[in-house]
Amino acid sequence: MPAESRRRLAQILLFVTPLLWSANYIGARAAVGLIGAHQLALARWLIALLVMLPFALPSLRRAWPRWRSEWRASLVLGALGMWICGAFVYIGAETSPAVNIGLIYALAPVLIAVLSIRLLGERLRAVQLAGATVALCGVAVILFKGSLENLRAIELTRGDIWIAVAVLSWTAYSVILKRKPSVLDPLARLAVITFAGILVLLPFTIAETAIIGLPAPSWRVCGLILLVALLPGFGAYQAYSYVQKELGAARTGLILYLGPIYAALVAWALLGEQPQWFHALGAVLILPGIYLATRTDAKSPTP
Repeated sequence: MPAESRRRLAQILLFVTPLLWSANYIGARAAVGLIGAHQLALARWLIALLVMLPFALPSLRRAWPRWRSEWRASLVLGALGMWICGAFVYIGAETSPAVNIGLIYALAPVLIAVLSIRLLGERLRAVQLAGATVALCGVAVILFKGSLENLRAIELTRGDIWIAVAVLSWTAYSVILKRKPSVLDPLARLAVITFAGILVLLPFTIAETAIIGLPAPSWRVCGLILLVALLPGFGAYQAYSYVQKELGAARTGLILYLGPIYAALVAWALLGEQPQWFHALGAVLILPGIYLATRTDAKSPTP
């Protein structure tokens, strides 16, 4: 595929990926009382790996044994992306309100951009920095419902600590994924990282199961596992890896700013909750902000 076509596809996926990720927040809330956090994370990535393997095996065979030397980086990425960014989010969602989760996750693109500039040598032009700032303002409008009183009313909970650790982990995952190139294509590399993450998750899941027992089998539990495995697991991570490869870590991190908009749309579609004026105002700021922050042209520096 020509480079220009790859970039256009990446820019399209930039707006699709958060929609896939929004299923994870729904799953996190629905999982409370049904299945343990580590149990859900392990089941999620086991199924995602089974879906990936048929597509990844040809690349894994071709690149063997060259990718075998990447096992240390894969293990670190698996721990960051599948264990901490998986189970910790589910634990935090038990006690952390949605506004707190959104506020904490709003810091991730900023952290990713700063580290990408310092560690990866990526550059953002003035118009891209302005776009990122406008998008961040849009997120703030939605999170605080257009009221400063809501900002003053924010209270920290125990779950916020778990979410904050997950955000820091996602920042590290994003930077390391770009900083440590692989001989594998994004799909095959994610399969290897997922396998490593399953290895990390396994002992913690065994310990959790010894304490709380196995979840009661039901169609609801099975549906929940499939939801988080196929959409935010397989779909979102694949798309994120592709977008980051084409656009760089700093601009790809802005994906998270679309979360509040998609959360409102999902709540409208599934729960009948009507979007409010602040959702519209936030969208007016976020959408053009992300467009400006991620647009590329022939003179743009290559990440």
